[in-house]
Amino acid sequence: MSGNIFRKKSVARILSDVASGFSDVESGSASHLKKELNVKDLTLMGIAAVVGAGIFSTIGTAAFNGGPGVSILFVLTAITCGFSALCYAEFASRIPVSGSAYTYAYASFGELIAWIIGWDLLMEYAIGNIAVAISWSEYFVNLLEGFHIHFPPYLTMDYVSAYRAKATIAELTASGHIADITDRLKTEAVAWADAPGIGNLKLIANIPALAIVFAITYLVYIGIRETKKATNAMVILKVAVVIFVIVAGFFYVSPANWHPFLPNGFGGVMKGVSGVFFAYIGFDAISTTAEECENPQRDLPRGMIYSLIICTVLYILIALVLTGMVNYKDLQVGDPLAFVFKKVGLENISYIISISAVIATASVLLIFQLGQPRIWMSMSRDGLLPKAFSRIHPKYNTPSFATIVTGFVVAIPALFMNLTEVTDLTSIGTLFAFVLVCGGVLLLPREEAQKGRFHLPYFNSKFIAPVIFLLGCVLFYKNFMGLFDYSGGWDVYKDKLPYFVFVVLAAALTIAAFVKNLSLIPVMGLLSCLYLMTELGYTNWLRFLIWLVIGLVIYFTYGHKNSVLAKEEAAA
Repeated sequence: MSGNIFRKKSVARILSDVASGFSDVESGSASHLKKELNVKDLTLMGIAAVVGAGIFSTIGTAAFNGGPGVSILFVLTAITCGFSALCYAEFASRIPVSGSAYTYAYASFGELIAWIIGWDLLMEYAIGNIAVAISWSEYFVNLLEGFHIHFPPYLTMDYVSAYRAKATIAELTASGHIADITDRLKTEAVAWADAPGIGNLKLIANIPALAIVFAITYLVYIGIRETKKATNAMVILKVAVVIFVIVAGFFYVSPANWHPFLPNGFGGVMKGVSGVFFAYIGFDAISTTAEECENPQRDLPRGMIYSLIICTVLYILIALVLTGMVNYKDLQVGDPLAFVFKKVGLENISYIISISAVIATASVLLIFQLGQPRIWMSMSRDGLLPKAFSRIHPKYNTPSFATIVTGFVVAIPALFMNLTEVTDLTSIGTLFAFVLVCGGVLLLPREEAQKGRFHLPYFNSKFIAPVIFLLGCVLFYKNFMGLFDYSGGWDVYKDKLPYFVFVVLAAALTIAAFVKNLSLIPVMGLLSCLYLMTELGYTNWLRFLIWLVIGLVIYFTYGHKNSVLAKEEAAA
């Protein structure tokens, strides 16, 4: 067997495999996915994936850290995602098949990198959906409370939060800081105290999160047409509510709340990068539906770009309205949109928002649960996962086994995991995927524009990239010089390592751009995504690297030996 771990799968081969129905089919029936989606459906799916937990939940913490200036972070993140979206669009127009960044990497970088990105996408989608399921559970429980329906707290949260709350309250009480004990901490402590169990072994689990994942998985399992109808209906409703919030909230804005605009400086704004970027992940999920599009080479790029533009405008307006209605210091809450209307005395509107938040987060869950099985299906077609993952249901024409496995992979951890930790891990995984997609475009041979297909415009970065690099060195001079300061010891310096890696890679990319006349858009995508990754901290990088090492072990023990291309090379 060949030891070539960087063997590439040509675009022609990828397209021919899909055309021939290259999958493990149940009951010997037709293996093709149904072509049901047009540009309107794809745009709505993109909005469904982006307008969800971010706009209804994590935007509050981001505003608390960055103040009104968090709107700048939405612009910066949108520009970063915009560069990546254009690169995704270029790949989608050339390789209109399921698999997203995994398939694109197979064609540009080779098998090992394709596996790494596939494994990374597993983390992005699965852990992202765990976070969304947890967020949905919080809104759902709050909504039921409004109707005087009460769930026992120990059945609505994760074990770790309840355990930590008990210890935190004891610590704050002992130190005399009783005023710092929040209502949320009290609820979590009550959950620990009331939960049945023996000693520290207690029954504490997020049952609503489990239930919504199973419900959404069933909907995805029974067909793309049903998923499309449900998504479109939910998106129209939640966008209408978001627009209503913007218009209604505008009349309660006090411009004094926008001063100071950057209360914690630019560093405070960047503290929210994880939460804000988490809000944007998902526009790439629609690229996994390529084989279910009527005209993927035209409609997929349009759907991604249209949805990104619409969502960015909504996010900026929401951020300005929220920080204008109340002081940014009050926004560190799980349901900021409902909270600000309660704060100004409009209780009824807060109930409407809670209902729409339940629907909005469910639609995000739906899109991610749709995308994950299709990536596994593509990896299975190539032999990197067992054949069962590429099985197409004879009646529903969906990747049946992969969909069921995805349901369990998301539902079980959602019972026990903590929201903050999974949000950070999802963001770094998504940025890594964006980095590889932008880099992959640079490796593709240039093609002439063709009618009816998206074509990435070429701008020479030969001189622009060096200017941007030098400008960055001037603007971030203190950060750059801080790389040579080891006075704080390893505990302080370790958080500078991601930035050090960024500077090295940015310098190398700048030189490559000057020497090889690289295309500007993917270069900018690489630089911006790499920079945002430096803001996620040493701990998240360490967890991410551990996840990748586990993936490499699986590849070399299974995928490398069972790869379709490897078997063909061995037989040749």
